[in-house]
Amino acid sequence: MDGLDQGLIQLATRLSTQSAERRLETVIEAGLGELVLTTSFGLEDQALTHMIMERRLPVRFVTLDTGRLFPETYEVWERTEARYGLKIAAFAPEAASVADLVATDGVNGFHRSVAARERCCGARKLAPLARALADASVWVSGLRAEQSPARSRTPILERDARFGLLKLNPILDWSRERLVDFIAVEEIPYNPLHDQGFASIGCAPCTRALKLGEPERAGRWWWEKDGAKECGLHPADPVRLDAVPA
Repeated sequence: MDGLDQGLIQLATRLSTQSAERRLETVIEAGLGELVLTTSFGLEDQALTHMIMERRLPVRFVTLDTGRLFPETYEVWERTEARYGLKIAAFAPEAASVADLVATDGVNGFHRSVAARERCCGARKLAPLARALADASVWVSGLRAEQSPARSRTPILERDARFGLLKLNPILDWSRERLVDFIAVEEIPYNPLHDQGFASIGCAPCTRALKLGEPERAGRWWWEKDGAKECGLHPADPVRLDAVPA
């Protein structure tokens, strides 16, 4: 294990006992390089945006404009920029990639198979994300362990080998109840679809409101009966930094 790895393990251990706000500050103070928050304007990302802007922390904001978002998402995007006086950089899919995707699978071909859906997510989300994170050293994410069994294995600080950076999940240990209370108390702009039963909001054709008793991620790609409800942005097996690997 080299010195950098040892330092990151020590950093991850410190983060485990800190507040979400302090986690952001600690990683910045560690001098690891540029931090980038990818926001989809859900409750988690809105809470993180508020924390960052209230403290004027040096974090860059980006979003993935897939071309298939809800109108309400664009509206909360606009309200967020107005509230905090910032501009959120948009990364869209390449026109040629979308054209090839539609020519191959059809405009809504993602319903036909998991492979087709993954191709759509790859063109509309993964490729733009790679460009959004190209100059980043730390990717700030709104993942929460409570969202799904797969995400329960996520650490607060991890190494993302795919993009060659670290990923910080400051509100990983927050419950949904705590998140909703924080949004309400701080009067943070949020997507009105949350009031209509949408727990997790992505592209319009691939997101629905939850039914009574369903888990948070059930409204994403609901026609897929098996497997984790993920688009591929977040790896299923994160590389932990809060303990020495076996």
